[in-house]
Amino acid sequence: MATLRSFIFLDQLQPQTMCYLGSWIKGSLPRRNMAAQIIEVAPGLDIEALTDIALKAADVQGGILVVERQFGYLEIHSRDIAAVKAAAASVLAAMEKSPADAMKPKVLAAKIISRIDPGHAFLINRNKGGSMVLSGESLFVLETEPAAHVILASNAAEKAANIKLVDYRMIGATGRLYLSGAESDVKAAALAAQQALGA
Repeated sequence: MATLRSFIFLDQLQPQTMCYLGSWIKGSLPRRNMAAQIIEVAPGLDIEALTDIALKAADVQGGILVVERQFGYLEIHSRDIAAVKAAAASVLAAMEKSPADAMKPKVLAAKIISRIDPGHAFLINRNKGGSMVLSGESLFVLETEPAAHVILASNAAEKAANIKLVDYRMIGATGRLYLSGAESDVKAAALAAQQALGA
């Protein structure tokens, strides 16, 4: 029987979170303020049959379908919140699960680094996927388990404060988030991100 690792509903994809997602996904591109559902399961191949169920159940588009070593990931989205919820409900029914069966997110690490050094900013920016962190800005880093929950943290942080999304990784054993900006904004975003994860 499959394990439901993550079952994440986003009522409105925020601009930076959505754009970063769009920079690497292979499926349909989401648009700003669309609703999205992210589902992470183990074993990974189980996501194939669940994708078929979700796409047949409602008028939604698939953005992510990834079978990673141990886990499978599906992201669906639509402007119609009810359609996203209907597709997600069909997946739960097929799994004989409820949202409460999903693993609770754990914050493995969370740290604010004030006034980042220029050399440190350079090292981060060499591997970045989003905006660049600049020397003198504050940086918030977060690591979560299961990995997919990092998109929830990113979306919540962006809703809460005027920050720059530098990077997030939502596939694999753990998820990682990097965001930067003025110290006060980074503190507000960090709080919102951790609250969204129940930390």
